[in-house]
This record gives sequence, C-alpha cells and structure tokens, in this order.
Amino acid sequence: MRYLPKSPTERQEMLSAIGAKSIDELFLRIPERYRLAEALKLPGPYSEAEVIEYFTDRSRENSLGYTSFLGAGVYRHLRSVVTDTIIQRGEFLTSYTPYQAEISQGTLQAIFEFQTLMCQLTGQEVANASMWDGSTATTEAVLMAERLTKRRRVLVARSLHSEYRDVLRTYVQNSQLQIDEIGFGGDGRLDGNELEAALGEDVAALVIQSPNFLGCIEYSPELAERMHRTGALLVVAVTEGVSLGAVRAPADADIVALEGQSFGLPPSYGGPYVGVIATKEKFVRQMPGRLAGQAADAEGRRGFVLTLATREQHIRRERATSNICTNQALCALAATVHLTLLGKEGLREMAEQNLSKAHFALDALIQIPGVRRAFDASFFNEFTIVLPQPVEVVNRQLLANKIIGPLALESRYPALKRHALVCVTETTSRKQMEGFALTLRRVLGHDR
Repeated sequence: MRYLPKSPTERQEMLSAIGAKSIDELFLRIPERYRLAEALKLPGPYSEAEVIEYFTDRSRENSLGYTSFLGAGVYRHLRSVVTDTIIQRGEFLTSYTPYQAEISQGTLQAIFEFQTLMCQLTGQEVANASMWDGSTATTEAVLMAERLTKRRRVLVARSLHSEYRDVLRTYVQNSQLQIDEIGFGGDGRLDGNELEAALGEDVAALVIQSPNFLGCIEYSPELAERMHRTGALLVVAVTEGVSLGAVRAPADADIVALEGQSFGLPPSYGGPYVGVIATKEKFVRQMPGRLAGQAADAEGRRGFVLTLATREQHIRRERATSNICTNQALCALAATVHLTLLGKEGLREMAEQNLSKAHFALDALIQIPGVRRAFDASFFNEFTIVLPQPVEVVNRQLLANKIIGPLALESRYPALKRHALVCVTETTSRKQMEGFALTLRRVLGHDR
C-alpha cells in the first residue's frame, strides 16, 4: 500500500463521489489517441525491499569510478556532512516565508547571516535573501539596472554563460529592452574596442561574468569607472563562488549576481541552486526578492524581521520589482552553514587549491603535442585549450576510459572549433590529472 496508495475499492468510491462510472468515463474528454490503452511494461511487482535493492543497484551505475573535468557553471566541491545535519534542525523547520517573525526567528536569522556572508564575499553593502539561481539573478540585475537608469539598452558580454544569456533574452523578449552583445578578444576577455563603439547615453548597464565562461578573469575596477563615466551601471555575474576566496571581490561593481551552488550544494543533476543579488545600499529599493534585517524587541533583545519584500506576494503588482515569488531558503541555509563551517581561511585555502591544481593540469596538458592554451588571460579553476582533433571525438574516447572530458565550446561559440573548457577543483587529485593527460596523449595518437 506504500507504493499503491489507492485500492480498487477506494478508486470506485472516488469515482462515485464525482459521478463517474469508470476511469474511462473520467477521461472521456481526453482524445482517445492520447490515452494509455494498456498497462505500462514495468518490471515487478516488487516488495519494498526489492524496490530499494533495485534503485540501489541503479545508483551504482552513476559515474562509478569516473573522473570529471566538466565545469561551465556547475562545480563539484568538498562539503561537510555536518551541513545536512544542521539544516534539518527544528529551528529552521518553520514556514519558508517568515511572515510571522515571532515564530520564524531561526529562518530569519539564517537569512540575515546568509546576506551578511554574501556582502562580505562580494564587497557589496546589501544582499537579498536569494533568488532561484545565477541565471535569474543576472536577469533580475539587468531589470534592476533598467529601473535605476531609466535606459533601454543593455550591453552583454558574449563571454557570459550562454544559458544566462538565453534566460535574459527570454525574460525581455516582449519588452522594449534592447540587448546588444559585446565579443571577446584574443585574450578571451571583453573586446575593449567593441565596447567603446557600443557605449552611448542610452546604455543602462554592461553585464560581464568573472571568471567568464571561457575561464578568464574579467572584472577590473577600471571597467566600472569606464561605465560610470557614461552614466551606466556595471553588473558582474559570478558563477563560481569559490573564486571569491582568491580573486578580487567585485566591490566597485554596481550589482553582483552570484550563483551559490559552490557553497555546499552538490551538482545534483542540475539543481536546485541558489542565486544572489548584492548591490549598494542606495539601490536597495529596486532590489528584487526579500531582505531580512536585525532589530530589537520591546525588552531590547536582538531579533530578526523581514525588512523589505518588493515582490508580488507582498505588494501591488505595479509596484513589485520582480515576479519571482519564492527564494531558495533551504539552499541558502545550506550555503550559510557550509561557509560558516569553512570560515574565511578555509575558503581561501579551498580557492588556492583550485587555482594551483588548475595550473598544474594546464601545464600537464600543453606538454602533449598539438594541445595548446587558447587564451593567455589569468584564470581560476577553468581554462580553455585547443585540441588537434574535434572535441566530441576526443571526449567519446576519454569516456571509454572512465574520464568525463571537457566541454566542447563550439556548440556555444561556432568560431571556437576544437576548443575545450577544462575544469579542475580541489576534489581532483594529482593522480587523476596525470591520468587525464596520459590518456589524452594516447587518444591523440602519442603513445609512450
């Protein structure tokens, strides 16, 4: 009954209650060609023990013994099992929307701490209590820039994650907002000449990603100054949060859109993740989402409240800054616990491991005849190489050797033929990196 909750008798009772004689009569309005004429060809029936055994066996088929060099916005990092224990504590098992502060202090404090950590990481003054993910945070940052500047054109670096750009275009396709893309130069960074030609008094913002989708460190305070001279804002998207433990925080940017998946959230086949918008305090009224604040009760005791909530669930639609009606509270809590356990020095050490291992991997790969580095800009834990053979062909052979190869960039950038984006994190061992280089050498026909 656990897996088949309705007996034939119960189903007949339900049909009688709604005035239907049979299941077929219930589904009469569905065209016959779309109805299931026979039972699904499923194995079983199984007992509960057999079902558990079946799925346990299937789970063993998932990348057992494989090494992955994929990144591109999804990163595998170490996470403590303590995180999962803490986020299940009773203090946090309150309503996901803390409407009643007096019974939601655990949730509100966790949100407040999350915001504080995000401000410390990004160098910004205020941060919201999370968005859906990095792509929606980036889009909401663009819409925020439009409201602040009253301008209708946005410049977007082509080196921004292609899926982020897709989400942005989907959002604005029925609006008057114009999106113009700015290409990248031979070093993999924003093309300065193309940017200069595109700037104008109608530009609301420039959106860049750092490290960008090609792995290159993109952000610089000079870029922010350049935008401010024209009255535009700088939006910086960060898809790899761990990088903020080693690279310069985008403090001079006007808005930072961050993907927090790297902070204690496993890849999980693509989600759920947690997005963040951090900005200057003067822009807070145009920030989407919600904001938790610290207060004091009548007896002077520290407490937490929902200070700002500019979303449709709280205010009239015409005054709302976003129609995102939820935040990733559980994921934000996990990120908060993870970063608290890790600490400032722990995050720095993790970032340094990513950086040093990525450089080790690059040095090993470019020793292979025909393999070269594509861009000479600084990078964090991802870099682009050029292979002498099509990336898809090479990856199929790598997979046969239990190596999940790098991302083929040609599918997103047709001009980058045989370019591959390699990712290495602190979870990648020296043995795995050396094994990757050795296998790639054999695959390319350079047997030792």
